[in-house]
This record gives sequence, structure tokens and C-alpha cells, in this order.
Amino acid sequence: MSEAPHEEEDGLRWRRVLLKLSGEAFAGGQGVGIDPPTVRRIAEEIHSVVQLGAELAVVVGGGNMVRGTLASGAGIERTTADHMGMLATVINALALQDALEKLGLEVRTQTGITMTAVAEPFIRRRAMRHLEKGRVVIFGAGTGNPYFTTDTAAALRAVEIRAQAILKATNIDGIYERDPKLDATAKKYAHLTHEEAFRLRLKVMDLTAFSLSMENGIPIVVFDLNQAGNIRRVLQGEAVGTIVGTR
Repeated sequence: MSEAPHEEEDGLRWRRVLLKLSGEAFAGGQGVGIDPPTVRRIAEEIHSVVQLGAELAVVVGGGNMVRGTLASGAGIERTTADHMGMLATVINALALQDALEKLGLEVRTQTGITMTAVAEPFIRRRAMRHLEKGRVVIFGAGTGNPYFTTDTAAALRAVEIRAQAILKATNIDGIYERDPKLDATAKKYAHLTHEEAFRLRLKVMDLTAFSLSMENGIPIVVFDLNQAGNIRRVLQGEAVGTIVGTR
């Protein structure tokens, strides 16, 4: 798998990447549901990097509608709650697909749970072929299994499609030693190895996802999605966010 980043001929740091979007990213300032202007803005960000020649896959969360762990805590059986959360991610995937297609991009949505009326089932070789043809591939329904987060789905799909990096979009501009919202003096890390992030117990991704990326040598870039142009800046090698896994 990928080790240290390198410059491609067209100036891209990584050619094939997986972008992880939280469900909350789709809600904008609403907090819940889907905010169409926000989804359109995200789609425009993705469009700009595809135009540069990047091969982009996306894993979406569903926390703007249903979060499996919270539903389980409210009394719904855990497996059922997690399946509800997976269906929420498919709704977000279709919303993003629609926004991207309106910008002229070719898009394929694949799901971990078979629902052929609305999306392709996840087939690794087909997903890779779509990427090679310049299509954006959106992965919905997580891994298709309960008890696994969409972070884990992102790391798993990244390994399967041979992505060179995972871009984890958040509402914070990187990884800090402490929560910067609670402590303005908290130090921000520019670069960390996987081992350093693990030793410092920094919450980059959940442990299963983090272990998958570490074992397969896939760097993780944590950055602020709300800053326009950040996805493009990351791919062009600018110092944006925090990179875990490279020096």
C-alpha cells in the first residue's frame, strides 16, 4: 500500500484517494437532515479535484438522520439500530450523487447492503474500474455489517480499492493534543506517524479503522471541510490539516 506521499506528474500528491464525510456534514447549520446548499458546496469541492485528474471515492456517514449507537441506547435492538443507520447513509449517498451529476460528473453509488433499485452492490473490481474511468464512486451502507462504524467502512474500502490516502473531513482544522474548543492553548499536530497517534491516544478514527490504515500503510489526512478549497489543497500537497502516517 501507500507509504510516503509523492508528486504525480500532474502535481497531485496522491492520485487515488478516499474521502470520508460525516453525516453531519450534510446537515450544514441545521444539525439534522439534509441541507441542499451545503451538499451542493461539497459537490463543487469534489468536482474541483476530479477536474485535476484525481480518482475519488467517498464514504458517507448517516449521523444527520440516524446514529446506530444512539438508537440502540434508546432501546432499539443494536443490529436493527445499526441497519437503520446504514440506510441513512444511503440517503446521503443519493443526495451527493444527485448534486455531483448536476455538475456534470459521472457517479456510481455502491452499497454494502444490496438494494439494486437505487444503487450497485459493492463489487471491488467494478468500483476500481469506475475510478479508472474517471467516475466518482460513493460507498453507502457502511461495511454492510452491524457493529462497524462508517470510519471502519472508509478504512476498509480504502484498502480494497488501493487508495493512496484517506481524507477525513471534519469541522476542525486538524488533530490537537486536547480539544481546542475547550483549551485555546492546545497544540495542533502537523505530522504524526500512526505509532505516535496510537501512543498519544489521539482520536483520529475509531480503533478498528485506525488499525486497518496503520497495518496497510495508508496515511490519513484530517482537515476542515468548511474551508473552501481544502480538498484540492490537500491533494496538491499544501500544508492543510494533520497528516497521520507520513513524515
